[in-house]
Amino acid sequence: MKTIALTGSIGMGKSTVAQMFAARGIPVFDADATVRRLQGHGGRLVPAIEARFPGSTRDGAVDREALAAAVLGKPDELAALEAIVHPAVHHERTRFIVENGAAPALLFDIPLLFETGGGAVFDRVIVVTAPAELQRQRVLARPGMTAEKLDHILARQMPDAEKRARADHVIDTSISLAETDRQVGAILAGLGLGDGA
Repeated sequence: MKTIALTGSIGMGKSTVAQMFAARGIPVFDADATVRRLQGHGGRLVPAIEARFPGSTRDGAVDREALAAAVLGKPDELAALEAIVHPAVHHERTRFIVENGAAPALLFDIPLLFETGGGAVFDRVIVVTAPAELQRQRVLARPGMTAEKLDHILARQMPDAEKRARADHVIDTSISLAETDRQVGAILAGLGLGDGA
């Protein structure tokens, strides 16, 4: 089984590229979606997060705005949150691997792969990229996003150029969806997992 990590800064098109891998039959582990589920209504991290960050939950789910306000720009608080979240995500990732043990390859969509030192455990690392102006335009179009929030997020993320330098493969999402999908096919073909079509 080949293990492939997919990463890239916010707004670069990771979700779109992950869907292209899924459409080609590759099981996808989405770290962000896992966190949302663990912090959502009845999620198993909700009590621990409320205990450490009082007032950060509402109606049995994490209030993402309240939690962001409690940790943004506060390294110690962010580290405390990560100490709650990261082990739980690792557990879910292990379960995903076991459940998909017969698959020829697995894709792991991990936004902070390099920032958390996780790149070395995968057979291949793919970085999704786009020009900074396009990235900013995409992210600021999201509901509730502000330039200040985006700047805080980008400050936590490794620069795009450094991520690209560390990648085994780079996928440019500033082009058409068809051309982006062709890049996905070429990578899988190079790994012996498809014909590149």
